Amino acid sequence: MSKLDWIVLTITLASIIGYGLYKSSTSKNLEGYFLSNRSMPWYLVLLSIMGTQASAITFLSAPGQAFTDGMRFVQYYFGLPIAMVMLCITFVPLFSKLKVFTAYEYLEQRFDIKTRVFTSSLFLLSRGLSTGISIYAPSIIISSLLGWDIFWTNIVMGGLLIIYTVSGGARAVAYTQQLQMGVIFVGMFAAGYYIVHYLPSGIGFKQALQVSGANGKLNVITTGITAKGFDFKDRYNIISGVIGGFFLALSYFGTDQSQVGRYLTAKDNTESKLGLLMNGLVKVPMQFFILLIGALLFTFYQFNTAPIFFNKSVDEKAKQTSYKAELASIEQQFTKAQQQQQALTARYVASNNTTVKDSLQQAGKQLNSLQKQYKTVLKKALPTSDTNDTNYVFLRFVVDYLPKGLVGLLIAIIFIASWGSIAAALNALASCTVIDFHLRFRNLKEYNKADVAQCERDYKTSKYYTLGWGIFCIITAELSTGIGSLIEAVNVLGSLFYGVILGIFLVAFYLKKVQSNAVFCAAILGELFVIALFVLDKYDVIGLGFLWLNVAGALAVVVLSVLLQPLLPKKIATQ
Repeated sequence: MSKLDWIVLTITLASIIGYGLYKSSTSKNLEGYFLSNRSMPWYLVLLSIMGTQASAITFLSAPGQAFTDGMRFVQYYFGLPIAMVMLCITFVPLFSKLKVFTAYEYLEQRFDIKTRVFTSSLFLLSRGLSTGISIYAPSIIISSLLGWDIFWTNIVMGGLLIIYTVSGGARAVAYTQQLQMGVIFVGMFAAGYYIVHYLPSGIGFKQALQVSGANGKLNVITTGITAKGFDFKDRYNIISGVIGGFFLALSYFGTDQSQVGRYLTAKDNTESKLGLLMNGLVKVPMQFFILLIGALLFTFYQFNTAPIFFNKSVDEKAKQTSYKAELASIEQQFTKAQQQQQALTARYVASNNTTVKDSLQQAGKQLNSLQKQYKTVLKKALPTSDTNDTNYVFLRFVVDYLPKGLVGLLIAIIFIASWGSIAAALNALASCTVIDFHLRFRNLKEYNKADVAQCERDYKTSKYYTLGWGIFCIITAELSTGIGSLIEAVNVLGSLFYGVILGIFLVAFYLKKVQSNAVFCAAILGELFVIALFVLDKYDVIGLGFLWLNVAGALAVVVLSVLLQPLLPKKIATQ
């Protein structure tokens, strides 16, 4: 990056952090630290919800996802608006009425302490691991740009995030996310503009879409139905998106404390509902646009020379090994094949001929084959390196092509998106640990705001728990190398737990005759069932896309609870 880019990057990040810390002044108690004294208007709730969900992974990995697999990933969000409506009808009024700190407090009132602890533990495990992956995302950027070792980069990035989150709490998170989303939208629109602007003369937005569509990148709606029937292994289609996406969104926004904690900061019930409903309206178009950038980027590289491998730092290290000649040979073949493809692309835009389109698709398959060969040799040259470069596609374009200054802004966007979501997650992890474990097992079922001295002690304790979870997430980040597309990895991880957590809440809300022993046993069996499905799918024993794990987990808990209720003791209460 140029000196101007570093200046823009530094000023942007410093301004965001400074503003957040400036606005973070609040009461030194748990309600102030975790819930910002329940004082936020709906638009800050909306931005906080979106900022928490839209991590660096969204802006770093989603364009690469569309670049390689097309835009069908957007169907993953089709169930979200329906889930927002259901949340506003059922979840929000109850949480608001009970004045809970965490969603899991309600489960003790409805069932018992063991159900509350088990559900909170599932959340802590899933969110702790996924937050570690989120720390790894911006570390990729620094590692790639500066050539730093990813191990130390994770420590530096995680350390900065810990300081930022420990200092400010929920109020700092909410106010910084207000600025973050504004900067993010400006930067992403600028990136989209320059992708089209840099296309050859006579090739505009319409022609760019034509080329993307010819290569299968505008596959926004897919049914998942084949000649053999519905393909449950197909990860992204309209059926799995509406059904599986609904269950995942309902669990994520209704039972994941990193999101529940965002709308619990609202002034009242109405403000919470407005924030959630607006999120349902905005999220799908927002994700569509981010994926569209990836599809347009694919067209850009049909007219411009594309790297055979997008992770520049790994590529350069591999070319210093004994495999240098073999890599160079494959790269030469790739360059020639790409020149042929560029000629075919120009002919297709001029003629829109079906025959040319078929030839263009065949040329694309040849390029993909050469890239796979190249990655195979890369793995031999650097056995411990990550040869999945999906997460580097957008980053490489930003660094190679965008004007000076804008590069720094786009890199800053990825950083601040990461900081917003991770800060919210660390805040949620700490709040669950303090409320559901530390205070609960100190024999304080309810938080007493009247005891000022105790409030200040618990306020300080909360900061230590935030620090502890930050360290845990850094360790997780160190183990995240080689997991492939980060946006897929996070969602797969969440799907292992979210369905079961949602099932417990559905039983709590709608099956009043089911008591704690039945739902507790059903939750354990349901989680084992989901893990079994995941393992069987991983080894191709069955074919099941990860979104269906959310459906399976939720339904397993509901059905097993009903079946087990008549068979188990009905005594529930524990202290």
